Amino acid sequence: MKVEVLGTGCAKCKTLYENTKKALEESETIAEVVKVEDIPSIMKYGVMSTPALVVDGQVKFSGKVASVAEILEVL
Repeated sequence: MKVEVLGTGCAKCKTLYENTKKALEESETIAEVVKVEDIPSIMKYGVMSTPALVVDGQVKFSGKVASVAEILEVL
């Protein structure tokens, strides 16, 4: 599984990254977690507002900081 956190490095993006790591730990899911901060790569997903969470190439959340519980639901 590949999980990407899209964002330019703002506080909300960092919080989503931390929530994602916590959710993966809680679910004991093994996944590669990548921060994507460059705008051209973010635009490839069609994301217009960050932060965003992408799981295996599919955008699951965009424009909000998903909670640990919300992230657990989409893993």
